[in-house]
Parts: sequence; C-alpha cells; structure tokens
Amino acid sequence: MDTSHSQTYDDIERNDRRRSLSIVVPTFREAANIPALVERIYEALSDNGIEWELILVDDDSNDGSEDIAADMSQRLPVRMVTRRRGPRDLSLSVIEGIRLCRFDTLVVMDADLSHQPEHIVDLLEALDDDCDMVVGSRYAPGGGVDRSWSLYRVVNSRLATWLARPLVDCADPMTGFFATRRSSLPDLRNLRPVGYKIALELMVRGRLRVREVPIDFRDRNVGFSKMNWRQQINAVRHLSRLYASTFNCPATMVCFGLVGASGFVIDIGGYLSLQGLGVEHRLARVLSFWPAVSWNWYLHRTITFRDRPRQPRARQWVTFVGSSLLGLVVNVGSYALLAGWVEFFARNRLLAFICGVGLGGIVNFLFANLYVYRLFSVPTRSPESGEGSTEP
Repeated sequence: MDTSHSQTYDDIERNDRRRSLSIVVPTFREAANIPALVERIYEALSDNGIEWELILVDDDSNDGSEDIAADMSQRLPVRMVTRRRGPRDLSLSVIEGIRLCRFDTLVVMDADLSHQPEHIVDLLEALDDDCDMVVGSRYAPGGGVDRSWSLYRVVNSRLATWLARPLVDCADPMTGFFATRRSSLPDLRNLRPVGYKIALELMVRGRLRVREVPIDFRDRNVGFSKMNWRQQINAVRHLSRLYASTFNCPATMVCFGLVGASGFVIDIGGYLSLQGLGVEHRLARVLSFWPAVSWNWYLHRTITFRDRPRQPRARQWVTFVGSSLLGLVVNVGSYALLAGWVEFFARNRLLAFICGVGLGGIVNFLFANLYVYRLFSVPTRSPESGEGSTEP
C-alpha cells in the first residue's frame, strides 16, 4: 500500500500547526516588561513565517498594562483579558487564556522575560506526534539557570523539582515555559491547579507525553518576583493534590503521617515544657494534646484531605477532636501501661510516649479518613464563606 500521499498530508498538517500559534502569558503588574516581551516575540516569529497571536491574561494589575496592550494591539496581534473576579492565580489565568486561543498550537510563558521568546521556535520544532507537550527545561542537558541565583533559591528550586519528579518523567516538572496542542490537553473543567505550576497540573492530569528542550533561565531585570511564601505554600498544596490523585491512599497516608509528625513536635514540646514547669507527667501528657490536635485538624483540612467535601469548621473540629479523643485513649492508655508495667519503658518514658503516639495515630487515621473527612457530606443551609464547595 502506497502511504507516500498520507505521509505528505501528515507533514503538511504538522507544518500548518507550527505556522499558527497562540501565546498565552499571565500577567500581574508587569507593565514595564510587556513592550519588550511583545517586540521580542515579534522579532523571533516574524522571520519564521509564523502566524501568531499573544493573549495577555491580567490579574487586575491596575498598573497601566491594559493601556499598553491596547496601544500595541494597533499594529500587532496582541490582546489583553483582565480577570476581575476570583482569586489572583497564575494557573487560573493560563486556563482562561487557553480557552480564548484561536489556534490549536499554543505556548505558555512568563511575562518577565525569564523565558526568552527566542526559544519559542525551538519548542515548536520539537512538538510532533510523538509527544503532547514540549517544555523549556532548566535542568535538561544544556539548560541552565541565572548565575546570580542565591544558594537559597537554588536549593528551593531543586527541592521542589525533587518533590515533583515521582509524578512525571521530566527533569524540570516545575517549569512555566511550554508548548502543546489544545487538542492534547485534558478537559479544562477537570483541572484543579493552585499557584504557579500549571504545566505540572497538565502533565499529571492529562498524562501527557513530555519532551524537553534545554533553555537558559534568566532572572527578571524589571519589576519584582511574585514568588513569595504564600506561593510556596500553594506549591505544597498543589503537590499534595496531585500526589493524592496519582497515588490515592498511599499518598494520603504519607501526608497524614507528615502532618501528624508536625503535630508530634508540638505535642512533645508541650509535654516536655509542662514537665519542666513541674506538672506531673501524666497530666502533662493530657494537656499537651489540645494544641497538637487543633494543629493537626487544620492541616488535614487544608492539605491532607483538601479534595474532600467541606464541612463547617466548628462542627468538623468537634468531630475531629471526638475521634482524636479515642486515639488519645489508645495513646495515653498504652503510654500508661508501658510506663507503669514495663520496666524498660518505666526507665525510658519518652519511648513509651512515642509508642503511644504511634498507636493513637493509627486510630486517628482510620477515623479521620472514614468519618471526619469522609467522601460525602450533608449540605448545609448556610455554609461558611468559601466552605460550601471545594475550591477550583
């Protein structure tokens, strides 16, 4: 059978896809960078005969960005959409931009010129039928980051990358610079990103085949970075969601254990501090429970069981405390038995304490998973603000 014609048609179709491109750029207070970004995109693509459009999705910056974009749209295919409702969130802005794309092939990049527009053509050349997404990778062979990065930033970036690596086969899963086809993406309504890492969300939820192209990541010259401690917390929340959806129960158990470990630090700190103040060790064991249990309830609600249906805070705290009290009975009871009846543990009360915490933790997980943060809930007439449904 002669397949030469079909192969030719396929090649033509691929070339056509590469010759029409939508570029999505989320912005927040990037007015000073927009003109240079647009001009460099124009210079990078015009010589390659690529028909393109640039969609700037702004998080209501109020910094003159809209006027700048409107002025540039008079001579170049640039348009800005401003999100005035909902939380400021880069990933949500990208999703909005993808919905508005005219072309199937699209590129997502930052506005601060840390992603160099000259690399766009490299991404497009690597995007073919053997992959669904091409990412601009800092950590692929040949890639790199700005030499001005501090040790803290290097360690922070590498740690985030290491945490995300089990989810995808990609050296730089936290990148924000990528090319893909809209037809290859999962249903946008099923995405649940939070924060900056929309590429990771798409890779994991869509099970995309990923290829990497090395890039040099440059620090911004104008404006200020939006990566603050809130965004780092959001990155942890996002990773916990993706681990839970990918690995389900094992990931939930690991997260539950990590939260429990943080509560353990509070618990043991209170226990030792109260004893230092002269409180009898059994009473100190009971009193140290309360700040630890409240801490654990909050982190389980916001991280471990973040995807579970919401319940009013006060009611859920009470049920969590109730289930934890059962764990406390096991915890304190086993501690008392070990410390009171086993000579080794009588001499090493801290080890008895740790054993009690472990046994109580198993009971806490079972009740938290099956009851407190259960998969179904009864709707309430007047839920707390933002608590009536799971966040997008």
